[in-house]
Amino acid sequence: MAENVVTETNFETLKLFNRGKVRDIYDLGDRLLIITTDRISAFDVILPNGIPFKGKVLNQISMYWFKVMEDITANHIITCDVDEFPESCRPYADILKGRSIIVKKAEPLPVECVVRGYIAGSMWKEYKEKGGQNGEGSTVNVCGVDLPTGLKESGKLGKTFFTPATKAEQGDHDMNISFEKSVEILGNEIAEQAKDTSVKIYEKAVGIAEKKGIIIADTKFEFGFINGNLTLIDEICSPDSSRFWPSSEYAEGKSQPSCFDKQFVRDYLLTLDWDKTHPGPELPENIITQTSDKYLQAFEILTGRDRKELE
Repeated sequence: MAENVVTETNFETLKLFNRGKVRDIYDLGDRLLIITTDRISAFDVILPNGIPFKGKVLNQISMYWFKVMEDITANHIITCDVDEFPESCRPYADILKGRSIIVKKAEPLPVECVVRGYIAGSMWKEYKEKGGQNGEGSTVNVCGVDLPTGLKESGKLGKTFFTPATKAEQGDHDMNISFEKSVEILGNEIAEQAKDTSVKIYEKAVGIAEKKGIIIADTKFEFGFINGNLTLIDEICSPDSSRFWPSSEYAEGKSQPSCFDKQFVRDYLLTLDWDKTHPGPELPENIITQTSDKYLQAFEILTGRDRKELE
């Protein structure tokens, strides 16, 4: 499967703008070329192996959602059609097809817009640390919001909570902040607009995904300013930015099965004698294949398209 994997691009005739954990970004002047690679990271370490089709899956799922959410918010997409890319990109068309987009440049907000409908991840961890599950008192403040005590792991929260976070300089571990703190950083008008838009996007996505058998437990969005307007950027409701659970297997009171994302890889790595520092261990072929299949399942279920389209 190695022939299907793109772990890094080095386009000598284009200007590299940034290389993140997953995306390579090139500066095209007034626009950016964003390429979603097949790199996979765990515990802040980029692993040696790529996951076949992962980049295309993330890119195509985001494109699906960007289109669906156009009635709620503008986005930064110019085109995902390689035939419409600038002439300077044409020599790399075979690599770019299916995994890249041309976007408008934006000034990103310094705050991640995290939205939650279920208690999981860092919210559940903080809730436990503060004794919330023991039922002590009536409420506990977690991720900047007040939750009733006695909730169970993975339980539905009953309403959508906006729990912003500040972006980490490096690694996965952003810092949860209160909405009031986001107001201090962004100003009241922008903070309220980001919150309102994030909640609307999440709730629409939840309604669509539930009909397809997927629970979107939580997700995060990024916004930026383009010509003075707050605009949705980066990715949207992908397996890397969201917590997806299969509806058919959902039961509160326990951690949910990881059927559509890289948690499967994390779980494997936890069985190894590895100190979670660079370099990461090589992944066995069966772990690579199964992880690829999980991403492809998410693509097929959410977009209604056949995975063969990505080949």
